[in-house]
Amino acid sequence: MTSSSKPTVRRNGSRIVRNGITVRLRPANGRPNGADQQAIPEWARPNGAAERPQESGTGMAVAEAPPDALDPRPDGPDARQVDTSPRPIAPETLPSSPEKPLEIPVPPLGEPASSEPKTARRGRASSRPSRAASIDELPRALPSMWRLCRLGYRHEPTLMLSAFVLALLAALPDALLALWLALLAEGALQRDSGLMRLAAIALGVSVAGTWLLRTVSTRVQRRFRDKVTIALESHVARLQASVATIAHQERPEYLDRLAVLRDQVFVLDHMYMSVFSLSGWILRLGVTIVLLASVHPLLILLPAFALPTVAISAWRPAVERLAYEKGAQANRLARHLFTVATTAAPAKEVRVTGIGEQLIADRRRTWERWYALVSAARWDSAVWQVLAWALFGLAYVGAAVFVAWGIAAPPGEVLLVLAAGSRLSAYVGATVGEVSFLRGIWMDGSQRLAWLEEYAASLVSHADLPVPTRLERGIRFEHVSFAYPGSERLVLDDVSLELPVGAVVAVVGENGAGKSTLVKLLGKLYEPTAGTIYVDDWPLSRMPADRWRERLAGAFQDFFRFEFLARHTVGLGDVPRYDDEQASAVAVERAGAVDDVARLPDGLHTQLGATWPEGVDLSFGQWQKLALARGFMRDDPLLLVLDEPTAALDAETEHALFERYAAAARDSSDADVRFGTGADDGRITILVSHRFSTVRMADLIVVLDGSRVAEVGTHNELIARGGQYAELYGIQAAAYR
Repeated sequence: MTSSSKPTVRRNGSRIVRNGITVRLRPANGRPNGADQQAIPEWARPNGAAERPQESGTGMAVAEAPPDALDPRPDGPDARQVDTSPRPIAPETLPSSPEKPLEIPVPPLGEPASSEPKTARRGRASSRPSRAASIDELPRALPSMWRLCRLGYRHEPTLMLSAFVLALLAALPDALLALWLALLAEGALQRDSGLMRLAAIALGVSVAGTWLLRTVSTRVQRRFRDKVTIALESHVARLQASVATIAHQERPEYLDRLAVLRDQVFVLDHMYMSVFSLSGWILRLGVTIVLLASVHPLLILLPAFALPTVAISAWRPAVERLAYEKGAQANRLARHLFTVATTAAPAKEVRVTGIGEQLIADRRRTWERWYALVSAARWDSAVWQVLAWALFGLAYVGAAVFVAWGIAAPPGEVLLVLAAGSRLSAYVGATVGEVSFLRGIWMDGSQRLAWLEEYAASLVSHADLPVPTRLERGIRFEHVSFAYPGSERLVLDDVSLELPVGAVVAVVGENGAGKSTLVKLLGKLYEPTAGTIYVDDWPLSRMPADRWRERLAGAFQDFFRFEFLARHTVGLGDVPRYDDEQASAVAVERAGAVDDVARLPDGLHTQLGATWPEGVDLSFGQWQKLALARGFMRDDPLLLVLDEPTAALDAETEHALFERYAAAARDSSDADVRFGTGADDGRITILVSHRFSTVRMADLIVVLDGSRVAEVGTHNELIARGGQYAELYGIQAAAYR
């Protein structure tokens, strides 16, 4: 069609034919972002954030490249595909002019966000209770803190004990200052020069000792904190990376809970500092109470009037944290909008669309909604805290009056009460502040870590079967159903399927049919909601996730760009051979990326990523080829998963690549491509693709529709059957007729 020709559009039921290209329509069925659960516009989507997969029912129009044909246009087949990404906001709700600011709806603060809008529910709903009702409570505070202390002691026992003892020693001279002042005053009144000299020397030693011990204690604590931080960061990273499933990285409740551990690991090492400091303040309080009791036993009651301040300080963080959690989604959205406005990835679209001012206004409005809750909680707790301190102040004045006039104590004892009482107020204030920080921030981090440890352990506790060294019969799905955490909509519904050993299996279907979810279940990224997956007649759920994944290889459409040396970017696919350049070169050959690597300045030794010294950036298609090579690193996987790994490549390149691979999977003569010898090597290959020119070469084709298996067979069998596969195949082919 020339640039001057007019497009011809006609509608036929649920299809639209435009210039010979047929697309099928489905109702807009968008799901909010799986990480934020916010109905936000497309331009505000996080780059690379965890989302619900395509099969969450988001398709509005689908046009696929035809089989047995190459895309004649220079833009490749992707230019022919209609965007099917989620659209939580209908087009009519967007502003019609730049002057009208975009409204970014936020779920009502204090209420859990629905994991999907009511209009997005499609397919058969589950009859089981909602899994979004609640998540596990955080473990108790004191046991969690004790677990963190034991963790620190296990990594740095000497430094931890030294820091704790020095914190106590630094507190003792400071607590005795009131005693030396009282003795100095008594010696002056009695004209006892010996007592005055002794008190003066003790006073000087206490001041100097406090400074010296505090300095040494600070240096030792910093040394301990620096070393234990490395251990804690490794521990947190290991826990989050080793959790068998990825639900904690996609479910909003878990994201709120893990945000501190992911972004602010320092709260964990600060808890140790807080415990050391609190121990010192408690020692000071104990010494001060003993000094007061030496004047009169009733003065022991003075610290009791400080208990309301302690209680308020322990209560206040819980109230404020509840306000934080109620507004957590708005706060996260405000941070996300700030990131969109200030980072490089969305910079081009922000400037081209002119949404910078809208981003700023929306971010401010969202932040104010979050802060309104926090501010109200802070004002309420502040009023109670002022009242508590007023009560202690009255008690302190009363104690001074009681000692001076009630019992007519000598001037030295009156001075001791005044000095110790004033120190007591400072010690109580410091203790209260430390308790507030410990209870409100630092201890909360230990609770989150304890929860993560228990959560990770709970997902591997039942794994008691070994992973087979080779497949004998294959993989079998028996009545498998699955719904994403927080949702009742079944993405896979009663799926029964057998994947024979040695076969190349293609999985096809419209967007939202459950293709990628099937792949995730095979990778143990999620566990089925119902039913069982068997590997050679043994339940996959009872096999350790890490051991099973060691026998997996694969490439995915939503790959990550590892900005390392090119050979390391590829070598990550098989960590034991991470630095094996020959293995990386073989994987590059398997992925058909030899020409792309050859064009790099230093070949496999090229630093990738333009933000690094001498680093180079790659096109999306080049990054995808390296991701595919990374998936081809392992020589003998039991399961090779290719989930639309070449979506950015043109149809000709993808067709040639997979035609060569499928042939090599059946014939071991191609040493550069083959992994093993097909069935003799006990391997299954899963291929997910929208291009029927690719899937027709598979040994077995599985057609998913509406979360169920619609058809299974070879290409010829399914065409002859005239079912959904034949219909989809015809739709693609019609685009090139």
